[in-house]
Amino acid sequence: MARVVRFTFNPFQENTYLVIDQTKQCALFDPGCASAAERDELARYIDAEELQPVRLINTHCHVDHILCNAFVARRYGLELEIPRRQLTVLQARPASAQLFGIGSREVLPEPEHFLEEGQEVVFGNTRLQVLLTPGHSPGSLSFYCAEDGFLISGDVLFQGSIGRTDLPGGDMATLLHSIREKLLPLGDEVVVHSGHGPDTTLGQERRSNPFLIGN
Repeated sequence: MARVVRFTFNPFQENTYLVIDQTKQCALFDPGCASAAERDELARYIDAEELQPVRLINTHCHVDHILCNAFVARRYGLELEIPRRQLTVLQARPASAQLFGIGSREVLPEPEHFLEEGQEVVFGNTRLQVLLTPGHSPGSLSFYCAEDGFLISGDVLFQGSIGRTDLPGGDMATLLHSIREKLLPLGDEVVVHSGHGPDTTLGQERRSNPFLIGN
């Protein structure tokens, strides 16, 4: 049994997730802390709950999702795992940070592992299926826990909306295909933990998301 804890960080109100296994091992997804206070908030929770971080994963590498990679990797001795096609996005981080006026000059860790569709992310007793869901950004991934019925979707699908497609590599048709072919078939009861905004379910989005109805 796994549970998901959400933190909302940085000026983009990005959602950082801890997926916590019953063994207290946990995986960190998209750590977006942009200040010392936000880093302290994340670390205090991990310490207070006596968690053991064992995976550091980016669903994709837009700047608001990677700001805390260096801190997390250093503090917990973790190796960064990203989608293979996101390497160039990760390497563009200094220019993106300057453009949006966020982040620090801290050197980000290079990825040690590339994640691909068909793999599983395993820690403790938790298994997450890796799904290729491009469209918001090339090669972006979502992570599905079949046993506990939840999805870490990055910026693919939001409550009442979808990821923006006006950034480099974005494509609306590809994004809609990812949602319809990879996510919706998982089932209406699946809880979606999105990269921004509140949780939703696949059923709610299938029935009411204006980007999905009639498209």
